[in-house]
Amino acid sequence: MEVKSSNQSYLTELAATDSNNYDRKAELKAFDDTKAGVKGLVDSGVKKIPRMFHSGIDITENTASDSNLSVPVIDLGDIVNNSNLMLRKALVNQIRSACQERGLFQVINHGIPVSDMDEMIDGIRRFHEQDSDVRKQFYSRDLKNIILYYSNTSLYVDKFANWRDTVGCSMAPNPPKPEELPIVFRDIIIEYSKKIMELGCTIFELLSEALGLDSSYLKELNCAEGLFIQGHYYPPCPEPELTMGTSKHTDSCFMTILLQDHLGGLQFLHKNQWLNVPPVHGALLVNIGDFLQLITNDRFSSVFHRVLSNHGGPRVSVASFFSVSHDPDKGRSKVYGPIKELLSEENPPIYRDTSIEEIMANHFAKGLDGNHALLPFRL
Repeated sequence: MEVKSSNQSYLTELAATDSNNYDRKAELKAFDDTKAGVKGLVDSGVKKIPRMFHSGIDITENTASDSNLSVPVIDLGDIVNNSNLMLRKALVNQIRSACQERGLFQVINHGIPVSDMDEMIDGIRRFHEQDSDVRKQFYSRDLKNIILYYSNTSLYVDKFANWRDTVGCSMAPNPPKPEELPIVFRDIIIEYSKKIMELGCTIFELLSEALGLDSSYLKELNCAEGLFIQGHYYPPCPEPELTMGTSKHTDSCFMTILLQDHLGGLQFLHKNQWLNVPPVHGALLVNIGDFLQLITNDRFSSVFHRVLSNHGGPRVSVASFFSVSHDPDKGRSKVYGPIKELLSEENPPIYRDTSIEEIMANHFAKGLDGNHALLPFRL
């Protein structure tokens, strides 16, 4: 399969590849080499999606519509400006229940202005919708790059590609210099990252208390040391029944705070049923990550979730991942295991002590294979 001089004509040809002469590796590489992502496919006018995106998944299977199984919405307003201990205790109880039963919850009145949230969404949209020649300057799979723009993190590992493009960067502990950030979202990501870090630290305090620990416990474990922000862009899909926006997975971090636009499509797995996460304007979604499940010894659950593709859109979301420092020589070498204060004869450790680096290596090696990332670390 020879790459044409014109991306548009080549991508149109790519979408019509003869299945009898199908070479998946060649198709993946050719797609990646365009540096135009899924957005480039859409801009080329494809009517059928390339075979590399075909999931073979029946997305209607095990999908429930029971409103009683919805995502808890927790109002943080009572504690942001209030020191009432009874209100805080009630809030902590709500969070504990949500983390144990669902693995995620939405927060409102969290202190981040809706105008900042809307501008963050718009900034990510501007990046992905700017001229492809401008986007291509940032396209790379080198994790050492300051700005990471690509389509599909584990493109060459996964069984099928997702209908999604992503741009991201580490905003803590060592954020990029302003001039290193794309101008289309430079100002807002600097402002948003400061506020999302403040909110993250507040939530880690509440999570610590929900575990029966001192409020500073998780923060002292460096759970909020690193902050990586990713802006996902899901273009309209001509054949949404054939592929996924994001495959079933859990997050490799301590906690994720997700900002999503109004389009929906996000689902989480609860008791073998896929449930919708309805967008609530002004709300942020908090979900437990793999690292927190490990150190809480399954007290809190890292939840499987996925994103459906659709004809509408584009859908835009912004994920803020809280973890240790992304510097391989620093935070990732730190060893974590189940918190000793949570263990007893009745509750022995489920996981072995391991480094974040080892967990992340497994995460990248396995890709989005549908299996829980913590399985290799169980005792």
